[in-house]
Amino acid sequence: MGEIIGAGVVSHVPPIVMPEADRKRLNDGQDFSLVDGLDRLRSERLERLNPETIVVIDTHWFTTVEHIITAHDRREGIFTSDELPRGMSQVPYDMPGDPELAFGLEKLAKDREDTRILACDDPYLPVHYPTINLLSFLQREESWVSVSVCQTAEVEDFLLLGELLRKTIETLDRNVVILASGGLSHRFWPLRDFAKHESASLENIRTPEARKADEEVIELWENGDHAEVIDFYPEYRTYAPEGFFGHYLIMAGALGGRFCKAAGEKYSDYESAAGTGQVHMWFDRPEDGWTRS
Repeated sequence: MGEIIGAGVVSHVPPIVMPEADRKRLNDGQDFSLVDGLDRLRSERLERLNPETIVVIDTHWFTTVEHIITAHDRREGIFTSDELPRGMSQVPYDMPGDPELAFGLEKLAKDREDTRILACDDPYLPVHYPTINLLSFLQREESWVSVSVCQTAEVEDFLLLGELLRKTIETLDRNVVILASGGLSHRFWPLRDFAKHESASLENIRTPEARKADEEVIELWENGDHAEVIDFYPEYRTYAPEGFFGHYLIMAGALGGRFCKAAGEKYSDYESAAGTGQVHMWFDRPEDGWTRS
């Protein structure tokens, strides 16, 4: 029987893959804590857990009429970002996939009227940097699968997708880690002001109200209060969390939704990236399971 053995909300912001000298230039001579945090996640968590598959909820992969999960035997090629080719250009990638998981998830949703899921193995399906930027830090020998964020989905749709993902994993013989690749509040500074706000300083978070909301979510995660985070969503949505916060909600659904009790551990400082809120937050599987009894 398969199992989700760990999960995390992880940042993928472009500075993490820039040369160290450039990162420090942006950040007043100091490196972003997000970089060391990913290195520690690999050495302290992934190396110990040894997952066979990593599922990435990719906040840059927007879909409209259905949830989509990659179903390739392997994805490989060269990636250049259309958003920021200056910082992410001609990056080679090679990711073994997990078609059994992908098609299993699609099959589980086939006869349902409350969701739509497609497993896609088209060789020309694009990749996005919320997946690619994690590879140089975290990739080992495991399979990598990406899941989209459906822009027409609502809270219960994201939670249901996560629940079905968990049920699919439980039918398979493998251990899985879920990575919700995305940020917190996600509004940028205007172009003419952008260069003044590129450091990690929390003074650069786009508004004080967004910072307060981010810090509230982080505190709830640390306390394992996932029901409170989910219930806070209507208010939090006004601060434009990245990807409609779908990355977290899908992950939370896979861990038990409102019944999840897993307390989070920060693997970085809470930082700004061009006005957006960023953090790495890891959730170990509690000894008695992900959910409250």
